[in-house]
Amino acid sequence: MYNGIINIYKEAGYTSHDVVAKMRGILKQKKIGHTGTLDPDAVGVLPVCLGCGTKLCDMLTDRDKEYVAQLLLGVVTDTQDTSGQILKETRPEVSEEEVQRAIASFVGAYAQVPPMYSALKVNGKKLYELARAGKEVERQARQVTIYEAEILDMQLPRVTLRVACSKGTYIRTLCHDIGHKLGCGGVMASLKRTRAGMFGLDTAITLSELEKLAGEGLAGDRVIAVDSVFSELSAVHVKPEAVRLIENGNAFYRKHIQEDGAVIQGQQVRVYNAEEKFYGIYEYGGEMSRFTPVKMFLNQE
Repeated sequence: MYNGIINIYKEAGYTSHDVVAKMRGILKQKKIGHTGTLDPDAVGVLPVCLGCGTKLCDMLTDRDKEYVAQLLLGVVTDTQDTSGQILKETRPEVSEEEVQRAIASFVGAYAQVPPMYSALKVNGKKLYELARAGKEVERQARQVTIYEAEILDMQLPRVTLRVACSKGTYIRTLCHDIGHKLGCGGVMASLKRTRAGMFGLDTAITLSELEKLAGEGLAGDRVIAVDSVFSELSAVHVKPEAVRLIENGNAFYRKHIQEDGAVIQGQQVRVYNAEEKFYGIYEYGGEMSRFTPVKMFLNQE
């Protein structure tokens, strides 16, 4: 069984669930999960977790993202992208300078109302299920952050943007909100995710490329180790007598580490044995000044 992450380039026409189903067939294993949905028409980076790496799914979903999107001004649809039913269509009477100012005004924190056509749940029902049934419900605005919104090209009424943003940001809704601010409406015409946390386009492979590698017995070469996600944390190596404690998911003490480094209260660390086997993330501190498990990644063989 493979354990870790494969950075997939999701192509248009696939849902994120389709990617997982296809990979289960390619890799001949069931324990696979994706790290956040991309719309079927969207393309780009989709980290997929394998084996014990599936414990990372929620953590990777929460990382910052980067996209390249095309905004089409003068159109409003029920889905906030060009796949939906047109509700309003006008000729946008806006200048490039007005568009630049409107886009720049969204950089920073802003309260974004999730779209009806989304997988968020209200009272146990997914919003898109309600939307397809012709129902619209009130949605609470959520605080998101736009770190950067760079205009790559502007040929009005189309504007190509690079957007770096926090988790939970809907680029469709950002396009809609920019259009609303300009008074002419706007929709997302295309979307490519170029980065999800540490994963970028440069390491992403398509499903067909993965299938070819698997046929050659080389799929494992594209599996990224689980501990690489935590590279910003310091590493701690335990002595042999502490291994059994860790393999049973228990806490351990400073006396059990090979080198008594400068570990401070509240610090999280990566824990390994002497042979560099990764066990998980522990936090040091508490009343008994011990290392307690935060996230374990056992059974990696």
